[in-house]
Amino acid sequence: MKKLLFVIIILAYNFCSAQSAPPKRPLPPPSSYQKENDAASTVALRFLQKEKIPGLAIAVSKNNGITYSIGLGYGDLEKQSKVDPAKTQFRIASISKSLTALALANLVEDRKLDFNTSIYTYLPNYPKKKFDFTVKQVAGHIAGIRHYKGKEFLLNKKMSITEGLSIFKNDPLLFKPGTDYKYSTYGWNLLSEVIEKTANQPFSIYMKNEVFEPLKMNNTVLERADSVVAHKTQFYKKTNAGDVIIGPEVNNEFKAAGGGFLSTVNDLILFGNEIINPTLVDNKIITELVTSQVLNDGKKTNYGIGFATNTTKKETPRYSHSGGGIGASSLLLMYPDEKVVIVILSNLSNAKIKELGNQLEQIFLK
Repeated sequence: MKKLLFVIIILAYNFCSAQSAPPKRPLPPPSSYQKENDAASTVALRFLQKEKIPGLAIAVSKNNGITYSIGLGYGDLEKQSKVDPAKTQFRIASISKSLTALALANLVEDRKLDFNTSIYTYLPNYPKKKFDFTVKQVAGHIAGIRHYKGKEFLLNKKMSITEGLSIFKNDPLLFKPGTDYKYSTYGWNLLSEVIEKTANQPFSIYMKNEVFEPLKMNNTVLERADSVVAHKTQFYKKTNAGDVIIGPEVNNEFKAAGGGFLSTVNDLILFGNEIINPTLVDNKIITELVTSQVLNDGKKTNYGIGFATNTTKKETPRYSHSGGGIGASSLLLMYPDEKVVIVILSNLSNAKIKELGNQLEQIFLK
């Protein structure tokens, strides 16, 4: 079985689909990017084989236009459905936090939300803790809200966002807000509740109306366990023996903001370019999203509001977010100075996706 699946993955490259979504502006002649694109295809295929990934999609844009967009392997091994970068929908896992950050920014733009205001201003019935904490602290993982524990990551129970808060809302904070950094998907669950109360509409509807439709992200949706999505991948994991099998079923609806959306690489290119060249909100608000938060002792966390923020080898800014879930390893990279966005999505758990991201950065940022 192990050898058979590996052979299928290798053969899948011969049938890979490679196409570009219509760019927002004319592209230079193909020869301008041919060397880079060929190098990217080489490292992508090598990565697919090394990690035994069933399906992989990559897209790269420069100056707001897609210059490289490729699908390798299969979205579903059994059905032999080929990956299409324009259509195949992967779990993007924690990149969902970045999408949600733009929704928060939109509420700030509309003066319905203030990042530096107490969470209790928007959710007065949320259980009181020993310390108060702000929206910004929650969004930057410095409020002390815990992350998954035990088998919570594998929950397969249909719950609303409000019902999902019951998993963690009565637990004490891990530390005094502002004194430490602890990554927390549950914190983003709480922020989606803030969005629902502030916008006075369901979180998924607000995301669709205020983020996805304006950016023409037509293939980005909340993953609902009871709905059929035509171009959704199957979700795979490796056994201890290294065999590739279908992963366990999970229900991500209640943690949509932290890791519940499906998307395509081409859609996420549109999102990444919005962060580099904002059209929906004022650039000052975007700057706050991508500026590292600072702990009380002055130490930077290298995480803003839904975005990791650091620098390249050239000391230019890099904004990013990775994601890991059942049948999902994902990466979004944005380089504002170079006007480059790189997106990688796969349908295998625990793939070393940052390794591929580093290789692609070296290729496309020369």
